[in-house]
Amino acid sequence: MNAPRRAAAEFARYLRTETTGGIILLVATAVALVWANSPAGDVYRAVRDFHLGPEFLRLNLSVGDWAKDGLLALFFFVAGLELKRELVVGELSRVKQAVLPVLAALGGMVVPAVVAFAIGGGTPGFGQAWAIPVATDIAFALGVLALTASNLPSSARVFLLSLAVVDDLGAILVIAIVFTSGFNLVAAGIAVLALGLYAYLQHKRVRTAWLYVPLAVITWVAVHSAGIHATIAGVALGLLTRVKLDEGEDEAPALRLEHRLQPWSAGVAVPVFALFAAGVSVSGDALGRVFTTALPLAVLFGLVAGKFAGILGASALAVKLGVAEKPTGTSWRDLCALAMLGGVGFTVSLLIAELALGGPDTDVAKAAVLIASTIASLAAAGLLLRRSRAHARRT
Repeated sequence: MNAPRRAAAEFARYLRTETTGGIILLVATAVALVWANSPAGDVYRAVRDFHLGPEFLRLNLSVGDWAKDGLLALFFFVAGLELKRELVVGELSRVKQAVLPVLAALGGMVVPAVVAFAIGGGTPGFGQAWAIPVATDIAFALGVLALTASNLPSSARVFLLSLAVVDDLGAILVIAIVFTSGFNLVAAGIAVLALGLYAYLQHKRVRTAWLYVPLAVITWVAVHSAGIHATIAGVALGLLTRVKLDEGEDEAPALRLEHRLQPWSAGVAVPVFALFAAGVSVSGDALGRVFTTALPLAVLFGLVAGKFAGILGASALAVKLGVAEKPTGTSWRDLCALAMLGGVGFTVSLLIAELALGGPDTDVAKAAVLIASTIASLAAAGLLLRRSRAHARRT
């Protein structure tokens, strides 16, 4: 291998490590927050809100939307590949272990909504804002986990990944039911046909990228045009990819794709997404109202307290009833730390805030999401560092 190719391979390997991806993600987030609230904030918003793409099929999107719906679909595809592998041959191949993150995710959606209703119900402008704290941000949660919990069992990451994927799918379903006004049945039918063709080609062991790449693009466009959050396309394609080796194969398609796409996901897709998602303008007035008015308090407590109680409570109940099992090698203290990390709402929560509210209430709700996500991240990081050191001593 010549020097440039060797350097490129080494850089890809470096990006493939989760700690590196977490660092790049946090740097991009910090840059976005500083830039958006600096004297150059108007430049940031002009770049983020600049539209490009054809009007046809609803594809005239802002740069921020292309990052959120387009680039993040790559991240969700890689997450779907990993989840499929764990479901078939990994930690989640046993039913009781696969059930736990699903039930935990459901608890982590229902309880925050109840908490939000209890605090903010009846408040002027509350409306559909109960949905703001129901989502866990999978990219940011995994980034914090990668930076702080290197010694935790791999099953802990699988649990969080599975929980966050189910949680995001649930949040996207809430958006589709509560906020989507125009559902395109024809586009949805095309998406289903494209996914069916992808599954058929996988079943027939077709390997050429010349078929799969256009098919993936068609699936993404169809899902987006149907009025559904386009990242669903990434998850669906990942879950339909074959994970078991055939005789004579060195790598299964899922593992091969995960290996090749992970550097692009960690080094490009997620940081660019964070750069345009995290740039929320936070005024002093908005920050002051977070702790004095019911609506932002509902969001704050829903994310920090509701997520923790819902995820941990549903997990404990499922294990106690015997319908689920804890992840291999993890303790309840580990699950407490992971449950706290579920309070990192961020992107989907910010999106729901934009859809549910208007005027100054939107900025206040976004400020509450940022504060809640910061509190949850720092609290979870402290707990995860302690648990990581405990596992290191044990091994």
